[in-house]
Amino acid sequence: MSPVHSWELPQGGLQSLVSVLDLIRSGEAKTRPELVRQTQLARNVITDRVERLQALGLVRDGDLQRSTGGRAPRSLELVPDAGLVYAAELGATRLDVGIANLSGEILASEEMPIDVKEGPVHTLETVFRALTNLSSGMEPRVWGMGIGLPGPVEWESGRPYAPPIMPGWDGFDVRGFFSDQVGCPVWVDNDVNMMAVGELRAGVAQGYEDVVYMKVGTGIGAGIVSGGKLQRGAQGAAGDIGHISVASGGTELCRCGNYGCLEAVAGGAKLIGALEDALNDPDASQLAQCCASNGHTVEAIVRAARFGDPIAIRLLVESARTVGDVLAQLVNLLNPAMIVVGGRVGRSLDLYLATLRQAVLRRSAPLATRSLDVVVSPLGERAGLVGAAFTAIDQLLSAEGIARLLQRQSLEEVV
Repeated sequence: MSPVHSWELPQGGLQSLVSVLDLIRSGEAKTRPELVRQTQLARNVITDRVERLQALGLVRDGDLQRSTGGRAPRSLELVPDAGLVYAAELGATRLDVGIANLSGEILASEEMPIDVKEGPVHTLETVFRALTNLSSGMEPRVWGMGIGLPGPVEWESGRPYAPPIMPGWDGFDVRGFFSDQVGCPVWVDNDVNMMAVGELRAGVAQGYEDVVYMKVGTGIGAGIVSGGKLQRGAQGAAGDIGHISVASGGTELCRCGNYGCLEAVAGGAKLIGALEDALNDPDASQLAQCCASNGHTVEAIVRAARFGDPIAIRLLVESARTVGDVLAQLVNLLNPAMIVVGGRVGRSLDLYLATLRQAVLRRSAPLATRSLDVVVSPLGERAGLVGAAFTAIDQLLSAEGIARLLQRQSLEEVV
C-alpha cells in the first residue's frame, strides 16, 4: 500500500494540509516550489501533503509552467468536479436554488415564487424538490449544502431566531430537516451574510480584507467582513443594522416591535407604505401609471423614478440619505475599504447610490473615507446563491471538513 493511503496525519499535519489546499484553491501558489516558499514547509512535507490531496481527489496536476532554472514545474489545481454542493437562498416571496461545483461555479439554477409565511415544512419541501430536480442526472455526489434565510439565524444551530417575517419558523431545525433529506452536512445563515460571502468570494469584493455588504430591500441588513472573514458575532446576529434607531423615525413602528428602526424608516416596506399618500400628489402621474401596471411594489417606484417622476425620486432619495447616515456610523466603527450595496432598493438607480455615497462621505471621518469604495453589487440577485454555495464549500474544505473526509476515506479502506 502506498504511504499516502495511511490517512493518519502527524500533529499539525491537518492544518498544513488545509493551508496547502487553500493556497492551491486561491491560486496564490500554483506549483510545488511556490508552496514551499509560501508555507516555509520542507519540500518532502509539501510532496506528502500534495499527494494526500490528490489521493482524496481534491487536487490534480495541470500544465507545465515556465522553468526558472532546472526542470519545469507542473501546476497544481483544484478538481472542481470532485463533488457538488446544493445552494439555496430564500426571500420572503422568492426562492433561488442552484447546484455548484467545488470552485463555486453554479452549474444549474432555478428561481420560483414562494411564500415563507406558509411555514418551514412546506417551504423547505419545495426547496428540496427543486434541488432534487436540478441535480437529476448529475454524476458527482452532493457533499454539502448552504442555505440562506430572510431573518436572524443562530449560526451554531442553524435555526432561525424570532424571524419577523417568518411566522412558524422560530427555532425550526432547518439543518436537521435537510441533513435527513440529503445525507450530508448543511450550513444555514441569514441571507445578507450569504450575499456578503458571494461578493467576497466571487464578486467585486474579491481581494479586499475589510468590506461591508449593505442590502436595502424590503428589509435592511449588513454583512461585515473583517480581516478577510465574515464576522457573525457571538450568536450570528452581527450586522443587523436594519434595527438601529434613527432620529427621524420616532413614530414608525418596525416589524420587530420597536419604533424608529432604520428598516421601518427607509426599507422597501416603508416605500410601499408611502405610496397611498404619494399617489394623491398631482405630480405623481408617472408613479400612478407604474403602480397601475406593476402594482404597489418597489419595482413600480423604481420604474417611475427612472422615468423622472419627482415623487418616486424623492422617496428613493430620502431612503438613500437615511441609510447613508446610518452606514456612516459603520464606516467610523469598522473602517472598511469597500461598501457593496445590494437589494432591490439599493441597486435601484444611480441616484440612489450617489445619494447614499454622499451621506456616507458627509458623516464619516475623513481618514475612514480617504480610500473608501462605494459600489453597487455586480452579482445582483445572484449574490446570495453564490454565497450559499461558497459557505458550504469553505466549510467542507476547512480543517474540520477535511478531517471528516480523511476519516471517511480511512473507513472505506478498512471496508
